[in-house]
Amino acid sequence: MYAAYASNMDPDQMAERAPHSPLRTTGWLQDWRLTFGGEDVGFEGALATVVEASGEHVFVVLYDVPEFDEQALDEWEGAALGVYRKIRVRIATLDGDVLAWLYVLDDYEGGLPSARYLGILADAAEKAGAPDDYVKELRTRPCKSLGD
Repeated sequence: MYAAYASNMDPDQMAERAPHSPLRTTGWLQDWRLTFGGEDVGFEGALATVVEASGEHVFVVLYDVPEFDEQALDEWEGAALGVYRKIRVRIATLDGDVLAWLYVLDDYEGGLPSARYLGILADAAEKAGAPDDYVKELRTRPCKSLGD
């Protein structure tokens, strides 16, 4: 199982990137928080990642990803280039905990995402059924315009 927390929460985007990977459920990555980093490797600002943080939580979408789709996702996410690396985590779902993998940025935390990128993340969370307060928090996070 793959746990998406950024733009891959959007089922339509995932259908294009990993067409054989059905959405299974949603859940929460407990004791982690969504943050941004790698501003120097991003095209328009910092990139989404997660870091451990007691008491925090990140909404995720779980997809059942076969190996050939996993390889395609690795290319999309820059895992082969060392931008992101994969780790295994426990996701809390309504049906119990699930072991899944996700991508974490292999860079330092810090920097601001672009307003456009942050909007993509918020739209993806909304499409995936994230709670309204979670989507609102995404939409009101600090960001930068492309002219900054």
